[in-house]
Amino acid sequence: MTQAVGVTPADDALDGVVWDVLGQTYKPKIYTDAVMMWHAHIPPEKFVPPHVHPTQDEWIYVLTGTLEVDTGFETGTPTSKSAGPGDLIRMPRGVAHGYANRSGTEATCVFGVAPARKLYDLFCALDGQTDPAELVRLSALHEVDFLPPPEDA
Repeated sequence: MTQAVGVTPADDALDGVVWDVLGQTYKPKIYTDAVMMWHAHIPPEKFVPPHVHPTQDEWIYVLTGTLEVDTGFETGTPTSKSAGPGDLIRMPRGVAHGYANRSGTEATCVFGVAPARKLYDLFCALDGQTDPAELVRLSALHEVDFLPPPEDA
């Protein structure tokens, strides 16, 4: 897929597509073979569990609110860092990460991955999905691997 010249207005999504992924609203803004970016509304107490993108670098630019980003799962000592408006979160391919909005107010962000690979198709498959086992299965088919829950969960 190649990029076309144009503007995706602030309140619009590419081709009018809007996804509900884990209770978060995602609006794709650009999608090419090289990159995918989407705008996200993340309500309070919503999160994405720890997962790995083995074939993509990912980043999150926080516009409003605060996100807690969890990393360090590979070492067995997960850490959480807070990111607020104007902060850029970098998550290189192969590094397990998760995030949560624990702020009590909505957060808005722009996410991106490079290369795009299968993520657009994954979000299409996950739209409205609520079964955790099916979410994990679909994600694995699209090059996103969720970590097993902790033993004390």
